Amino acid sequence: MIEGVLWAVFAGLMLGLYALPEKFTKGFKYENTWSLFFLLTMFVVPIIASLMLIQGFQEIFTNMPIDIWVKMGLSSFLWGIGVMMWSKAINHIGLSLGFSIFIGTIILVGSLLPFIVDGIPPSNVLTFVLLGILVVLLGVILNGKAGLTREKDEAKLNADQTTNSDKGSMTTGILIAVVGGLLATGFSYANAVGRPYLEEAVALQGNAGWVTAIAVMFPIFISGGIVMTAYFLWQLNAKKAWGDFRTSSFSRNFMLILIMAVFHYAASALFAYAASKLGASGNTVGYAIFNTASVATAIVSGIITSEWVRASSKARNMLYAGLACMIIGIVVIAYGNAQA
Repeated sequence: MIEGVLWAVFAGLMLGLYALPEKFTKGFKYENTWSLFFLLTMFVVPIIASLMLIQGFQEIFTNMPIDIWVKMGLSSFLWGIGVMMWSKAINHIGLSLGFSIFIGTIILVGSLLPFIVDGIPPSNVLTFVLLGILVVLLGVILNGKAGLTREKDEAKLNADQTTNSDKGSMTTGILIAVVGGLLATGFSYANAVGRPYLEEAVALQGNAGWVTAIAVMFPIFISGGIVMTAYFLWQLNAKKAWGDFRTSSFSRNFMLILIMAVFHYAASALFAYAASKLGASGNTVGYAIFNTASVATAIVSGIITSEWVRASSKARNMLYAGLACMIIGIVVIAYGNAQA
């Protein structure tokens, strides 16, 4: 159990850091950065990783039942839309607030969703898991409030920024983050549906147990990547952004975005591995720990990169309280899982 918790936390750290390199790209529009990111993280990285690491790749996936393909494909397609909306939310309301609201929605819905697939755990486990999720959710809400307070503090310092334009951008960003978070819970469902077959199929081909996590990610990322590719092709044309790829900083930008892609993919694969190590409640417990760790990491990185430098002490205190709640929530969830 401890091993699963540690891997889930590590996966969350990677997810929380994945978007950080975007701050250092130069000469790219939003469409350039994220179209290249999604191309790499949804297709290039998972295809290379799967072909290199999964023995019997063709046999495993050609023999996978159609109903599992359909369930994983549709839920992953929704997840892809959610992740795409997440990138838009970050663009509207920043890294810290974007993570808080998006992940808060995921924790509320996604942590409970696998119960439908895996079944309800024993009452003593369920009690602690639900209590831990509530504490985590309280922490995410406090972080969201901290972000809103920070925005108000910054608006007061910007004489050229009107209240109405602030509210419009903030409302839009929050709405995008919430809807995106709801759709992104498809990842947890796809993982829960596909894992039983893939775990058995991977073992029959002589693979180590950890390879199951790579196998689970393959249909999820390919299916999720389809919608993102279509959207960004349209956006690159609509915004006339193709020419921005011809910048002297392309090589630097490509390496930064490749780091983003590897971190994003590795975080998801490590979550799947952590879920397998956490037993019957792995999807629920792992999902809560994974997403909470990612929020905490994103917020800390936001502090380090001066996102909160102009925030009031009230905003920062709410941020710290939220982080404390999330850490306590992780401990409660982990304790509950240990009772299984």
